[in-house]
Amino acid sequence: MSPLSPFKHETFRIIWIASLASNFGGLIQAVGAAWLMTSISQSVNMVALVQASTALPIMLFSLVSGALADNFDRRRIMLVAQSFMLSVSAILTVCAYFGLITPWLLLLFTFLIGCGTALNNPSWQASVGDMVPRDDLPAAVALNSMGFNMTRSVGPAIGGAIVAAAGAAAAFAVNTLSYFAILFALFRWRREIPESPLPRETLGRAVSAGLRYVVMSPNIGKVLLRGFVFGLSASAILALLPLVARDLVRGGPLTYGIMLGAFGLGAIGGALLSARLRERLSSESVVRCAFAGFATSAAVTAISTEAWLTSLALTVSGACWVLALALFNTTVQLSTPRWVVGRALSLYQTMTFGGIAGGSWLWGAAAEQYGAANALIGSCLLMLAGAAVGLRFALPEFESLNLDPLNRFAEPPLELDLKPRSGPIVIMIDYEIHEPDIPEFLATMAERRRIRIRDGAGHWALMRDLENPTTWTESYHVPTWVEYVRHNQRRTQADAAVGDKLTALHRGEQPPRVHRMIERQTIVPEHYERYKQPAEMH
Repeated sequence: MSPLSPFKHETFRIIWIASLASNFGGLIQAVGAAWLMTSISQSVNMVALVQASTALPIMLFSLVSGALADNFDRRRIMLVAQSFMLSVSAILTVCAYFGLITPWLLLLFTFLIGCGTALNNPSWQASVGDMVPRDDLPAAVALNSMGFNMTRSVGPAIGGAIVAAAGAAAAFAVNTLSYFAILFALFRWRREIPESPLPRETLGRAVSAGLRYVVMSPNIGKVLLRGFVFGLSASAILALLPLVARDLVRGGPLTYGIMLGAFGLGAIGGALLSARLRERLSSESVVRCAFAGFATSAAVTAISTEAWLTSLALTVSGACWVLALALFNTTVQLSTPRWVVGRALSLYQTMTFGGIAGGSWLWGAAAEQYGAANALIGSCLLMLAGAAVGLRFALPEFESLNLDPLNRFAEPPLELDLKPRSGPIVIMIDYEIHEPDIPEFLATMAERRRIRIRDGAGHWALMRDLENPTTWTESYHVPTWVEYVRHNQRRTQADAAVGDKLTALHRGEQPPRVHRMIERQTIVPEHYERYKQPAEMH
């Protein structure tokens, strides 16, 4: 499959092109902010905190943003986020122009821009699956990385030239103008949103559902761990690059921009090589190579005093950056059904950008205490340790799981008058299992338990009848009737194999019997009349 095949889809193509302009402005703004901090503060740690202040909101707020992305119109969320960032960038431009910027005020502005990014990213990344079919998803994710890094290859150099010629305020002004392209593209997109018969989840319940899904999905957990370690270790190069340009190679803002451009050029190469490498190497092998390549780049950057040699090393680190992060992103998307993909991606972002924010602070503090070169050597050692983590927590291979809804569940007719909020609901399912089949039944039930809890069930238990040992009963609770319906609608085609296997192991003349009950507490007689009212009143 061609790495350019997602461009066949008009919506993806238009928004991708608009994103180039937005990313271009964002990188120019980043150069302006980083170099402005070196001008208004002598603290090495404050320079590193510029990157941390942008990454920190993504770590803090992405999970909430992911819940919003899964429950509201993603297009509208992106419009709100982009409009907010445009407003913040405009105010930053005015303050910089009139010389009102202090170090902490600059960090506040970059933090607010990071908040807009935190709101935008889960919706944008989850929307890629709405714009292209599943087969084109890995290529689309790689193209997004390539697009960002195409701008990284020239944007920082141009940003450095703008800062050198006209000051940081001019860089911030260019970024402000860049938002109009993506806003126009989003206004043109008319996304079809399927109507759900169920009420929208509350924010708290949506967040807990996303956390529960990821906790009960071991493969996603491995991606989150590796993403955190990668962000923590690899953040050193980008966080300390202004100091590398100023102190190690004795350059100015233009040198800094050229070095960032070298990083972006390598990232383009990494995006183009990504598909070919995935065909020849396992996912874990690609990630280990990325860690090792980044470690080598950090070591060369630490000892180099020549801009050309440092730029060459940064080309390698740029390629490794894209190879690792694009593979992490794609693995999460291909391992997650659409109903929770925004939350899964937001948790991935939380871990990765949490690592970047923590690493930026860590390496900034190390550079202030021991010097930038020694801090980069320390990050090199941590990157090698990150590669070794794969010996215990290897990244899963891409799986061709069918994560479309199973659509076998039909809401049963009820004799009791229930409303969506009625509950708690207790479900009990009876199976008849012959003695030779018990080991296989228990192994299958372990997987059933994981799926049940992952999709919202609580208090799961498996019981065996003492008087009729062939009878086994699975039980679980859900808070309300609507959550029971939602729980069943979350099952995917890939989950069907577990249910089908349990049905095959069942030896009764009739299918496994399902008991659906509403839990009630005992009451004193004088209060009975109140409990004769319809169930939804309780």
